[in-house]
Amino acid sequence: MLETTIAGSLPKPSWLAEPEKLWAPWRLEGEDLQRGKEDAALVWLKEQEDCGIDVVGNGEQFREHFVHGFLGQIDGIDWNRKTKMGIRDNRYVVDVPTVTGPVARKGSVHGDEVRFTRQHTRHPLKFTLPGPMTICDTIADDHYGRRADMAMAFARILNEEARELEALGVDLIQFDEPAFNVFMDDVNEWGVAALHEAMAGLGCKTAVHICYGYGIIENIEWKKTLGSEWRQYEQIFPALNSSRIDQVSLECAHSKVPLSLLGLLKDKQVMVGAIDVASLEIESPEEVAATLRDAARYVDAERILPCTNCGMAPLPRQVASGKLQALAAGAALLRREL
Repeated sequence: MLETTIAGSLPKPSWLAEPEKLWAPWRLEGEDLQRGKEDAALVWLKEQEDCGIDVVGNGEQFREHFVHGFLGQIDGIDWNRKTKMGIRDNRYVVDVPTVTGPVARKGSVHGDEVRFTRQHTRHPLKFTLPGPMTICDTIADDHYGRRADMAMAFARILNEEARELEALGVDLIQFDEPAFNVFMDDVNEWGVAALHEAMAGLGCKTAVHICYGYGIIENIEWKKTLGSEWRQYEQIFPALNSSRIDQVSLECAHSKVPLSLLGLLKDKQVMVGAIDVASLEIESPEEVAATLRDAARYVDAERILPCTNCGMAPLPRQVASGKLQALAAGAALLRREL
């Protein structure tokens, strides 16, 4: 009961990339870079295990960005043709690569890192992939014409990758879909269908992560515009509860999400975000337990998986470690109560 896990990313050590920064460039090259990524993954596997995290991941130490780490090995994308694009409904504008032809895998994208990670932990292993809708909201289209069509194309190659990773020993594959909180109509029209395409034929556990984003200034400012209650989930939870996905991961710690909405996920396991990734303050175990206890008013405790709100890549390494300890300790407190 109350198996703990992480949303996905963890800070990169300062010797691997610039700390406390998304899209941080690598500080190593060639074989040194590969060894550095492996060493960083080992550090975080040990940290998670020592802290008491039950379902572990490699902290996305092998990729610069949770979406582009996958896209970098995909044909049909012109990385030299940059298009200015508003991300998450124009929350921030960046120059992104452009899809100019049919997308296809050049080969395995994450297979080698999964082999390495699986070899170095006996814990259940979680691996994250970008979801089809979020990919389409992070890259420009000059080929498919409809975002839904491009999402289905990416879903098919995500499925190829996911099946390979399951065969290599991954126990849980999570699709990251922060765009689900922004394009709610699209979620109901084609977003869930694209998820189904991405997870087709998988026998391992599957999850979708739909939080309000990393603790970066653009997301923090956006949250200030959402009012006293964040009810975006209300529009998509019925579709997710009816979906074939096993688990839903969402933001609960220091958020304005009415926890009563969790009652709409009556048939799913729920990764309850009990760690605030937009704050440098390390939660106490009692604070974590309180968040989980509140969630348990609407979700059977047997279906709760204590988690972080989102990835912790932008945080100082020692803060992230402290938050992992608090997460495990808080879950243990509630577990003893129950």
